Amino acid sequence: MSAADITLVLVALAFAWSIGAHYTGACMGMPYATRSIGLQSALWTMAPLTLIGATFLSHKVLVNVGHNILVANRTGSAPAVAIIAAAFLLTTIFTQRRIPTSTIQILVFCIIGTGAALGLAVRWDTVIRLVVLWILAPFIAFAFGYVLTKLFDTIPEFASSGAAGQIGRVLVLVGGAASLTMGANDVSNATAVFLTTGFSGPLLAGLIGGIGLAIGVLTWGRPLLERVAFDVVKLDMAMATAAQLVQALIVLTAVFFGYFTSMNQALIGAMAGTGFARGRETIDDKVIFGILRGWIIGPAAGAALGYAFGLIARLF
Repeated sequence: MSAADITLVLVALAFAWSIGAHYTGACMGMPYATRSIGLQSALWTMAPLTLIGATFLSHKVLVNVGHNILVANRTGSAPAVAIIAAAFLLTTIFTQRRIPTSTIQILVFCIIGTGAALGLAVRWDTVIRLVVLWILAPFIAFAFGYVLTKLFDTIPEFASSGAAGQIGRVLVLVGGAASLTMGANDVSNATAVFLTTGFSGPLLAGLIGGIGLAIGVLTWGRPLLERVAFDVVKLDMAMATAAQLVQALIVLTAVFFGYFTSMNQALIGAMAGTGFARGRETIDDKVIFGILRGWIIGPAAGAALGYAFGLIARLF
């Protein structure tokens, strides 16, 4: 293994670590918000499921991201390091500030910015399909979150305190499914470049990235877990179950077709839908608008920083 390959693996692991921390709230926020699971149990439940999803369920997304965003099927290690370093830096800043954003959008726009700096052509048809998916996913999640909350309100068990324990266990299972989905959906952010550079195939890329994701969950997952669980919307059991279930289904459907979409956007959209089903007073508008600003700033900053890092990569 060359020094360039070692650098690429280390930067990818660092990015995966940051991603794992960033998405704890998106995966286990609802079980934690309803006190169906404790903090440490939530993190230790999420970590191995994330690793499994990344290793075994991510291959279509890895191939799509690794080969279908830039026209060149193979790039050198320097451009790959530039892309991942830029995305890692931005994701870490957002995580440190406890602002849920889309690491997927950050990554894609870092790729576009770096590609522009290095004169690499972009497959805009792939980018357009991704953008359409990103736009639609929160609205679809909002609608399904609203409908499912209304549906769950007709089920007596959700209003029964005696059944709260059973429903809580179901909610933990749904959070586990979301964790599995996160591994499959988001590991490509960090290690799809392994395929682009020819360093490895999908299995090894998923495994290495999954290890980084799991470590991130366990070592720095608490801030975003608490942010999503307690600051965005006041949740009851029906709302939490609806939001987490909708998120997992939407993202897993995208993964099945080889695309990736934002775990946070799907969850926030679903949470907003559940809140709307109960009246706008359940939603913290200030937090929602702050998150929306992050979604706008993230891609723009990704393109700019990717371009800057691409210029640096030209020196190597």
